[in-house]
Amino acid sequence: MHRSTFILQKFCHRLLFSDVVSLKSDAMSDRTEKKAVPGRRHNSVSKSQLRKSDRTRQAILEGALEFLWTRPFRDLTIKELMLITGISRSAFYQYFSDVHELMEALLRSLEEDIFEVASPWLEGEGDPVTLLAETMSGLVRVCYNRGPILRAVADAAPMDERLEKAWNGFLRDFDDAVSDRIEQYQAAGLIKPFEARPVAIALNRLDAYLLIHHFGRRPRGNKKMVQEAILRVWVSTLYGAEALPVTAAGKPSKKQKQKN
Repeated sequence: MHRSTFILQKFCHRLLFSDVVSLKSDAMSDRTEKKAVPGRRHNSVSKSQLRKSDRTRQAILEGALEFLWTRPFRDLTIKELMLITGISRSAFYQYFSDVHELMEALLRSLEEDIFEVASPWLEGEGDPVTLLAETMSGLVRVCYNRGPILRAVADAAPMDERLEKAWNGFLRDFDDAVSDRIEQYQAAGLIKPFEARPVAIALNRLDAYLLIHHFGRRPRGNKKMVQEAILRVWVSTLYGAEALPVTAAGKPSKKQKQKN
């Protein structure tokens, strides 16, 4: 037999033997895993504990929001949260280093929710005024339930460096998004040419402080009126008053109809 042929056969034999050993090893491993029921049960417990952990963290966040409906951030303490939620001090420190980190988490969560409901106008395709109306409806709905977060951070920011940084970052993210979207609509010929960023900043600041004024504490303002006011300003500024939908254009009230 030629030497090269012999070497090739020997190599194939070793390769085949290696595959057989590997298959046997895998089979033994599978049998071991199937028998390891306690290990599987342990993993299940870990997932359950994780869900409980999430619930505890959420309870802290909700307790802070409930506190902020009636009191400012400067009065928020871990002791107050312990009274509201019934959690221990050590439990609080498992999730947050201090109340500032807690407030930053609340603001980030609010930002994520606002961006989600703003996606129709920021990312959608179709009639921009219709998409804008859908976005403003979602914005008002979110802030109606979580307005105290805006008020607490905005009020504390001028005297609190950490919250000032968080608040400025929050506003800047929306300024960037709105400015970019205005420029996209301008490029498509749907919005007239003008410097986009100053207008985006003006619109966002109007939204922020109108929402704080009406939804930052109880009793809250009228959702429909706030939504129509915001929509009127945005549509008039970006697309012209003639593009206003009927609801935002303003219907005569019952008193006005009676006078007429």
